[in-house]
Parts: sequence; C-alpha cells; structure tokens
Amino acid sequence: MKITSSLFFAAVLTFAAAGFAQDVAHGVDKAAKDTGHATKTAAKETAHGTEKVADKTADGTAATVKTTRRGVTKGAKAVGHGVKKTAKATVK
Repeated sequence: MKITSSLFFAAVLTFAAAGFAQDVAHGVDKAAKDTGHATKTAAKETAHGTEKVADKTADGTAATVKTTRRGVTKGAKAVGHGVKKTAKATVK
C-alpha cells in the first residue's frame, strides 16, 4: 500500500509539474508575441514620425532658400546700384 501511495503521489507531482511547465511555456510564448507586436508598432510610429520631420525639414529648407535668394538678389542690386553711382561720380 505504501508503494502504491508513493507511486500515485509521484504521478500526481509529475503531471502537476508538466502542467505548470506547459503554462509557463504558453506565458512565455504570449509575452514574446506581445513584445514583437509592440516592437512592430513602435517601428511604424517611429518611421512615420521620421517621415513627418523630414517633410517639415524640407519645407523649412525651401523657405530658407527662398529667403536667402531674395536677400542675395537685393544685395546684388544694391551693390550694382552703388557701383553705378561710383562710376557716374568717377566719370564727372
């Protein structure tokens, strides 16, 4: 009777340990899938944010180029006007 009880107790412990191990494996699998999903979502959002920043940077660069072009044009006209005045004064 003692051997039967011991075998029964050993069988119960074996099945309990196997069930616990299977539960742990399932939990780890679910955690890995959740982590993968979170990583994928974060990567998409980061890419989208980077694209928006690149677009805004391009817009800012275009505006800067336009402003710089205007400044250079005005400066060149002013220099040309100054040269013209100096040439007239020199000719007199």
